[in-house]
Amino acid sequence: MAEAFLKSICQDQVDAESAGLQPGELDTLAVAAMQEVGVDISHNLTKSAFDLFTAGRKFSYVITVCDESSAQRCPIFPAVTQRLHWSFADPASFQGSWNERLALTRALRDQIRDRVAAWCDEVCPCPNGNSA
Repeated sequence: MAEAFLKSICQDQVDAESAGLQPGELDTLAVAAMQEVGVDISHNLTKSAFDLFTAGRKFSYVITVCDESSAQRCPIFPAVTQRLHWSFADPASFQGSWNERLALTRALRDQIRDRVAAWCDEVCPCPNGNSA
């Protein structure tokens, strides 16, 4: 969700990539919640943070978007200017019926969107001189 919001809010000001500690299938709750706000992530591929690390990828920012215990296991990328941590719950951990879990995922989606928008406002100046 954060990658999709970074790409839509900061547009061509950032080159965002998403990766996880144990990539697998996209979370169906996240896909559904994003679809509701007009963002289709259903065709996104999951990637491993360790694959990006071992490939020697260089990033100005590495932003972990997970709970505190998972953030501690993230690799340290070479030449990173800043490492940020935004603590958010994992939709896969939500309990209850589909509708209850979807409601929690919607709230999470909105929190992530708001955090991304605030960050883009800080670091991604628009060409016309206003913030993103």
